[in-house]
Amino acid sequence: MAPTHVLRCCQRGLAWIPVIFISLVVCWSYYAYVVELCIFIYLVFFHLSFGMFVWSYVKTIFSKPANPSNEFCLPKAEKERYEKEEKPEFQQEILWRAATNLPLYTRTGTGAVRYCDRCQVIKPDRCHHCSACDMCVLKMDHHCPWVNNCVGFSNYKFFILFLAYSLVYCLFIAATVLQYFIKFWTNELEDTRAKFHVLFLFFVAAMFCISILSLFSYHLWLVGKNRSTIEAFRAPVFRTGSDKNGFSLGFRKNIVQVFGDQKKYWLLPVFTSQGDGMTFPTRLVNIDPEQAPVTLATDVTVSPLSESQNRLLSNEKQANNVEDYLADDNIKSGELQQR
Repeated sequence: MAPTHVLRCCQRGLAWIPVIFISLVVCWSYYAYVVELCIFIYLVFFHLSFGMFVWSYVKTIFSKPANPSNEFCLPKAEKERYEKEEKPEFQQEILWRAATNLPLYTRTGTGAVRYCDRCQVIKPDRCHHCSACDMCVLKMDHHCPWVNNCVGFSNYKFFILFLAYSLVYCLFIAATVLQYFIKFWTNELEDTRAKFHVLFLFFVAAMFCISILSLFSYHLWLVGKNRSTIEAFRAPVFRTGSDKNGFSLGFRKNIVQVFGDQKKYWLLPVFTSQGDGMTFPTRLVNIDPEQAPVTLATDVTVSPLSESQNRLLSNEKQANNVEDYLADDNIKSGELQQR
C-alpha cells in the first residue's frame, strides 16, 4: 500500500513539470523583452497581452474539474444490490431503474446506461472518467499535461482564452523582435548580451505560434460544432443511434453555450458558460443543424425537438425499456420453469 502511495505522489509531482517549464519560458520571455530589449513604445500592449495570458493560464490550471452531483449516485440499497449482482443484465436492470428520472440522453455503444464503476456514479451526458485525475469530469474534453488539469465544463472557456492570448502574446513578440532578428543576421545589431535574447525570443515565439495556432484553430472548430475532443473522435450514442451533431444547436448558439450570452464577458477569463454541466439541450435528430432545415413534400418543415420534449421522450423511453426488459425476463423465467 505504501509503495503505491509513494508512486502516486511521485506521479503527481512529475505532472507539474510541463507547467513549470511553461512558467519558466514565460518568465524568461518577460525578462528578455522588458529588461533587455526595453522597447518602450511596445510595453503597453505587451503587458496587456501578457496579463491576459497569465490570467487565463492560471484560471485553466486551478479551476477544479466539475463532478456529477449526488443525484447521479445510486441509492445505498441499489448500490449494494448492484455490487452483489454478478450478471451484467441484472446490473443494467438496476441502473435503468435508477436512471429513469435522470435527464439522460446518451447511452453506451450497446445501448446500456453509462455507469462508472470507479466513481460509482451514473455518468451524465458528455461526462467521462479521467484516469489521470481519477474522477468523472463533466463535459470532459481532454486531460492537458501543460496545465496539469482536466479541461472540461468548469474551465473550457478559460482554456480557449489561454490558447487565444498565448497566440497573441507569441505573435506580438515575434512581430516586434523580427526587425532585430534581421539585424542580428546582417551583423547590424550592437554586440551586447541582448543579442542572445533576440535570437532565442524570435525562435521560441515562432515555434510556439505554429503549435498553438493549429491547436487553437481546432478548438474553435469544436466550439462551432458544440463537440468535445472526445466526441470528435467518438460520436455520442443516443437512443436513435450515434449522432456527431446531437448536441449542436447551430453556430451562434454553440458559441453561447461556451462563452455565455453576455458578449462583454467573452474575452475575460471569468466563468460565463451556460448550464450546469450535467444537462445539455440536444436535437436528437440526425441532421446537420448548420444546414438548411429539411422540407418534406407536403411543405412541412422538420424542426428540432425542444429540450422539454427531448427530456420527456427520453424518460418515457427509459421507462418503456425497463418495462420491456422486465417483461422479457419474466417470460424467459416462465419458460425455464415450464421446462
